[in-house]
Amino acid sequence: MLKETAISFLAKKRKKAIVKWSTRPVSNQKKTLKKLIAFGKKTVFGNNHNFSNIKSYKDFKKNVPIVDYEGIKKYISEIKEGRKNVLWPGLPKYFAVTSGTTSGEKHIPITKESLPNLLQGATDALLMYVANSGKTDILNGKFIFLQGSPVLEKIAGIKTGRLSGISAHHVPFFLKQTRLPSYKTNCIQDWEQKVEAIVKETISQDMRILSGIPSWLQMYFEKLQKASGKPVGEIFKNFNLLVYGGVSYAPYKNKFEKLIGRRVDSIEVYPASEGFFAFQDDQASNDLLLILNAGIFYEFISESDFLKLKHNRISIEDVKTGVNYVLIVSTSAGLWGYNTGDTVMFTSTAPFKIIVTGRINQFLSAFGEHVIVKEVENAIEQTCAKTGVVVNEFTVAPKFSTDNTASYHEWFIDFDSETADLAGFEQNLDLNMQSQNKYYQDLIQGKVIKSLKIRRVSKKGFNIYMDSIGKLGGQNKIPKISNDRKIADQLYKLELVIKG
Repeated sequence: MLKETAISFLAKKRKKAIVKWSTRPVSNQKKTLKKLIAFGKKTVFGNNHNFSNIKSYKDFKKNVPIVDYEGIKKYISEIKEGRKNVLWPGLPKYFAVTSGTTSGEKHIPITKESLPNLLQGATDALLMYVANSGKTDILNGKFIFLQGSPVLEKIAGIKTGRLSGISAHHVPFFLKQTRLPSYKTNCIQDWEQKVEAIVKETISQDMRILSGIPSWLQMYFEKLQKASGKPVGEIFKNFNLLVYGGVSYAPYKNKFEKLIGRRVDSIEVYPASEGFFAFQDDQASNDLLLILNAGIFYEFISESDFLKLKHNRISIEDVKTGVNYVLIVSTSAGLWGYNTGDTVMFTSTAPFKIIVTGRINQFLSAFGEHVIVKEVENAIEQTCAKTGVVVNEFTVAPKFSTDNTASYHEWFIDFDSETADLAGFEQNLDLNMQSQNKYYQDLIQGKVIKSLKIRRVSKKGFNIYMDSIGKLGGQNKIPKISNDRKIADQLYKLELVIKG
């Protein structure tokens, strides 16, 4: 009882603090930029980019270019050689390892200044839920976060590993005694073996909070069900909160409801190696509160401008709802004008709330349609809701005609069960896609392309594909959409597409 009272008090206190900073967004962001510049003056990067003469946001934009990882790679290399004060005063506390497309493996710095902010976001998401719901009892049982290995390597004395593995060393105090799996289990490298071990370790426990990337939570749930013959909600009778991030929950919703067997509350969070950006603060809506006082200065470039190579960047005070923006950040980890690659859309500017719409490099515009991730996710969710069909996983690619017939979008889908009416599902999905994207609709109606085609993927086919490229488990996830045939061709090559 004492613990519940203490947690309730802490939750209410944090809620007041969150409401306070969320009502002063512009002033908080101006203060953040000023502080960042003050630290940045003491660095090689700051010296190279005239930080001593930056007095305003206008000055900042003039002197600090938009960069991706390639743009800071030389600075990261200097840090790896042991040089101090390169991007941020001193040396980073950690390197968070993440995969890149052009750069290969990326090493994102985490400093002693950025680490508390990175960790506070997840804590605030839980405390805000408790403050709003009053459900302190969720903290009386066990908690699990499906994550990468906590075993860290060292580069120039800097501890290095996956963000989730780093986070495993910094669990909030009120969850430390209830966290699972054990350190030994968490260190298992093979993902399939790890999930099997987690099932054995947790199946008899009083699990109340389950968290992770949806695709890997799904694997965990399926193995739990296979081991017990019961839905997850029956195995864990007190399980009432699902915490997820990394990808949209919408495509998994029907599947999860089936696996769990009852409704549970859920919280979406938006963590990244570059910072913890946002979290769902209200069960009544699915958008995310942008964290504006955590050592991150945000900039935004409209997607349309970005694709035209126009880097017309704006700060928080000039954003509009309903516009797809590329997210740019400068952080207390020493990232400056850094293109995260993520795209977001504001649903509200009082307070500032967003939805994550995808990745700037994840779109399909082979025929001029420019379909984004959020549109295919919405289309699949709407189709599943109408037909009652459950989809485990999917990806979309262009199919280019090699004869006189029209090209089309090829959808690769792992269905939960054999659907009686695949043609009906296909037709519904195409109509929903047309309602999501008018350019796609115009191409269909103009007979420039044909209606989409569905290819069934074998059970666990996407896991086999991810394993084939060395990205099974952890923070890795299958791209929902591609502008080329790399994934599609590999699915065929591995014979994961069901014939007929």
